[in-house]
Amino acid sequence: MKNKLETITNLFEGKEIRSIWNKEEEEYYFSVVDVIAALTESTNPRNYWNMLKRRLTEEGSELYTNCVQLKLKSSKDGKKYLTDTLDTEGIFRLIESVPSPKAEPFKLWLAKLGKQKVDEVFDPSIGIDEMVDFYLKKGYSLEWIEARIKAIINRKKLTKTWEEHGVKDRVEYAILTNDIYKEWSGMTAKEYKEFKGIRKESLRDNMSDLEVILTDLGEAATRELVKEHNPQGLKQNQIIAKMGGSASKAARENIEKNLGKTIINSNNNLKYKYIDEQEKIEKDK
Repeated sequence: MKNKLETITNLFEGKEIRSIWNKEEEEYYFSVVDVIAALTESTNPRNYWNMLKRRLTEEGSELYTNCVQLKLKSSKDGKKYLTDTLDTEGIFRLIESVPSPKAEPFKLWLAKLGKQKVDEVFDPSIGIDEMVDFYLKKGYSLEWIEARIKAIINRKKLTKTWEEHGVKDRVEYAILTNDIYKEWSGMTAKEYKEFKGIRKESLRDNMSDLEVILTDLGEAATRELVKEHNPQGLKQNQIIAKMGGSASKAARENIEKNLGKTIINSNNNLKYKYIDEQEKIEKDK
């Protein structure tokens, strides 16, 4: 997909859906009135949304309460105004609530996705097939995809090992992962993604071969060190995670010494570039 951001915006066939990226949450928020305008024949999407809000509230829906007011740039005067926005999940719930013929294709698409997820419960290989096909369409080779699947399995082994040693939730997994990354690369996973100019995309999918190898080494070393030292709880596992990251750091320093240059680079595999709206405005000025 050339020069287009692969977000929900692309579903609306050229209709402008204003969006804003929340860096802290790593989530997109989309203008509700823009989606309403794209899905309905209403000449006043704001009024339509106000009436829909009342109906949803009467029905006990929490959709409106999940709205976040953010400042989005108006296409009329170029100024920024507080606007009702929803995240991706909220926008799909909104689509399901709009009684419009234009919304039907989206509802059918969502129903198809739902059916696929149910089918995967009975036959999990369907999900794997979908993943392989998706990566092939992205231009990745079968060899790369095979290595990626192995990396996913190894990651599961690591989180399973952490779970067995008193680390129970995703937040703590993320803390430990950041300890590994920070130790060998000097950046947390989030900082690494920003360095590479990516947002919701997978960091590993946008790494060079050597970057992936060092990432895998840090996680594999951490897993074996946990088994050996038997840490319990987050704090003790953080010490081990940094030890695992140090193994990758030593390998990185040795390779870079012989290469004469750094392994870490800002390259990614995207066919588009994110431009922060505020930066764009300032450059235009």
